[in-house]
Amino acid sequence: MFADVRGSTALAERIGPTEFAGLMNRFYKAASDVLVPRTAILDKMIGDEVMAFYLPAFVDDSRSTAVEAAVALLRNLGHGSKSGPWLDVGIGINYGTAFVGKVGNKDVNDFTALGDAVNTAARLQSEAASGQIVMSDSVYRSVADDFPAARSIEVDAKGKADLVSARVLTVG
Repeated sequence: MFADVRGSTALAERIGPTEFAGLMNRFYKAASDVLVPRTAILDKMIGDEVMAFYLPAFVDDSRSTAVEAAVALLRNLGHGSKSGPWLDVGIGINYGTAFVGKVGNKDVNDFTALGDAVNTAARLQSEAASGQIVMSDSVYRSVADDFPAARSIEVDAKGKADLVSARVLTVG
């Protein structure tokens, strides 16, 4: 799962670095408050983005848990409220096999998830507008009964040989 702030470059330019850092810390806390209790591994907080993943060993249905968490995160940010979001965020979710472990060298290393499934989630996130979750069809199949109106799209994901079939869920 990737959750990314929309319009962050213009926002940072408008409000300045100190206020922007405060806003990002508020976003990171909102994400942590939602994702960690739902057994997500909060992998990275990268500038204006949060990367998280679920391990099947820790949760019965990681796909539906990820979608539930994404909806909760967007609601926590104010999407779907009368006053509207306090931060514009789009989310991408994919499911698949990935390398999960330590990468790097003896001086600098990181625990992360890597592979096509992770890259595809990042590409899906780039298609999500503010308040949207773009999920691969493999994820959608786990939540189709809960979100039957999710719009079907084909994503021409950068670097992928084939189009990615996905669904768009708007929280609002």
